Amino acid sequence: MRAFDWDSTPVGAVETWSQSLKSIVKTLLASRYPMVLIWGPHLIQFYNDAYSKLIGDKHPAALGTDIRITLAEAWDTLGPMINEVMTTGVANWVEAQMLVLERSGYREESYFSLSHAPQSDDSGQIVGMFCVCSEVTEQVLGARRLRLLRDLASKAGETQSVEITCASVAAAIAEHPLDVPFALIYLRSVDGKTLTLQSMVRVASSEHIIPVTFDISAPQKDDIWSLGQAYKGETVLIENIDQHQLLPGGPWNEPTRAALVMPIASSSTAAPLGVMVVGVSPNRALDEGYTSFYELLAGQVSVALRNAQAYEEERKRAQKLAELDREKTIFFSNVSHEFRTPLTLMLGPLSDALQDPETTPTQRERIKIAHRNSLRLLKLVNTLLDFSRIEANRMQAVYELTDLAALTTDLASVFRSAIEKAGLQLIVDCPPLEEHVYVDRDKWEKIVLNLLSNAFKFTQIGHIVVKQYIVGENVELQIQDTGCGIPEFEIENVFKRFYRIEETQGRTHEGTGIGLALVQELVQLHGGAIPLLRERQIAPKSKYSWVVGR
Repeated sequence: MRAFDWDSTPVGAVETWSQSLKSIVKTLLASRYPMVLIWGPHLIQFYNDAYSKLIGDKHPAALGTDIRITLAEAWDTLGPMINEVMTTGVANWVEAQMLVLERSGYREESYFSLSHAPQSDDSGQIVGMFCVCSEVTEQVLGARRLRLLRDLASKAGETQSVEITCASVAAAIAEHPLDVPFALIYLRSVDGKTLTLQSMVRVASSEHIIPVTFDISAPQKDDIWSLGQAYKGETVLIENIDQHQLLPGGPWNEPTRAALVMPIASSSTAAPLGVMVVGVSPNRALDEGYTSFYELLAGQVSVALRNAQAYEEERKRAQKLAELDREKTIFFSNVSHEFRTPLTLMLGPLSDALQDPETTPTQRERIKIAHRNSLRLLKLVNTLLDFSRIEANRMQAVYELTDLAALTTDLASVFRSAIEKAGLQLIVDCPPLEEHVYVDRDKWEKIVLNLLSNAFKFTQIGHIVVKQYIVGENVELQIQDTGCGIPEFEIENVFKRFYRIEETQGRTHEGTGIGLALVQELVQLHGGAIPLLRERQIAPKSKYSWVVGR
């Protein structure tokens, strides 16, 4: 400030300055906070060391010159604010104002918080403007980039296919053109031989500069994006890409000059999932902060794609299991159809033989066993046929108003003789309901009898309890027993079709593992559900009870 030739400027030599100007300049130079003073009709600048760092290579030429020349590229934004202060004498304040400054050899996107205050000469006339400013570029960019990373993190938590995830990631990136002018996402094929373009952000399709597929094993001479090099795990900076006219530039018409090509990491140490190409903003330097942002961006894209791949693999496994389940059901249904006719033909003569008075006691006992087992086999056949009808959407419920308490009590009494003969106690607690309930009587019978049959099969000592009562707007049926119980890790499997819990103590071992699965289907047909309740009060081994609701 002392060495500068102020005599050559419109404000004149220092000795001629007004006391007001001297005092303000003294205050300005003593401060370590960025400050600039504009004085006189020519808007001559005075500023301190802290401010000189904000204007970069414009210093020292800006000292003692018209601010309209120094900040010509930002004057459309700053001019009206400064003119208003010097005209009205009313101070103003603006936070995180974006200014495009040419202070580092290129048009730079930057942000400042500015406080403009009028300044008067010794006569009290407003002749200047005093500005206290602070650069908040890093804070604004950091918050904006963090917002993009947060959006991508939310995509990573969604269960979507790889294709939908790529589209979602591209849509999130497209919302931030100032940080990511354009982007390309390539994914590795199943055989690991090619990279295939999955998503593009703000760039037109062109086979010349944006290949749809890339052969990893092919010579790399035509690899303008260094996809092969990035696929090997390297991050590559590609420069001078402004020669490609189809690539989008910055918002102020500058072409994008550079791009980063990064591998998309996989969950293993093997080959990456793919490669991502991202443009570098022509209005920001690729400094440490910008580079770190792109590393985090690639990491979030990797997490989202890995989750999507895991979801697809799980879905494929579930589809295979479901297909296997369907094939097994079809097989059993076909066999059941073949069994049903001969079984029916067998049961007729067996029933007649049991009614024949000439049948000897020994023969009667043998026929009774054959008849009982034929009925058991027919029951399994009918259950399988019910499943086939449910899967074909041919199972229709016929609802009718029913005294559900009486019906459930009657159904439970069917088992009383067998249960008491086995030394067990049957407790039925089904108080009358206030009104009749719409149910399919035939299907309700299958629900109750299947649950009771299951309880009787696995209960050696103790009792079986049948409870039915109103809970809110629902009717709940509970079947409790003091049987062998179900291991904790098997709880989620009990309603799986064809699933049988091994090493359980039961009275018999026949069955296909579909009884409870059929019960669940029939309950859902009534709009109900079967939660598993832990009932430790019944007996030490009786941890679970079946509850049919609604």
